[in-house]
Amino acid sequence: MAIERARAHLARHGVAERLIETTESSATVELAALAVGTEPRRIAKTLSFDVAGDPVLVVAAGDAKVDNRRFRDQFGAKARMIPAAEVEDAVGHAVGGVCPFGVNDGVRVYLDDSLRRFDTVFPAAGSGNSAIELGLEELERIAEADGWVCVTVLPAAAPPGEALP
Repeated sequence: MAIERARAHLARHGVAERLIETTESSATVELAALAVGTEPRRIAKTLSFDVAGDPVLVVAAGDAKVDNRRFRDQFGAKARMIPAAEVEDAVGHAVGGVCPFGVNDGVRVYLDDSLRRFDTVFPAAGSGNSAIELGLEELERIAEADGWVCVTVLPAAAPPGEALP
């Protein structure tokens, strides 16, 4: 099971005891926010892309939207989501539980600047009813991220001072 892969990954980094498993679904940003008791924008959604035939994960804030131009500028390719039916084979987790922990070999993980607004965020942890609260430095280390990118934009209704460059 994918949650066991994520749990083992989190254990290697000494944080498995912080894994949150709920009886409620956390398979969408809105459901995850309700399940863990936070606002949707603090949910760190993990988006799965096909970049020149390789799987790439981008972890972004729950309210951020992918900006095609920024994505192309960063990765040199159009933002093409991996089809839902292929996500589990490509990255190691099924839609609803996709996370940057315990992914398949060769999957690159990036963190989006939209997360930098928060001290802590809640990424999924391998299932449609799991999450973990992590600080940004922890997330970067534990996700074994390849770095930070800026491939999203925030909603127009974001409070002043929260717009990305």
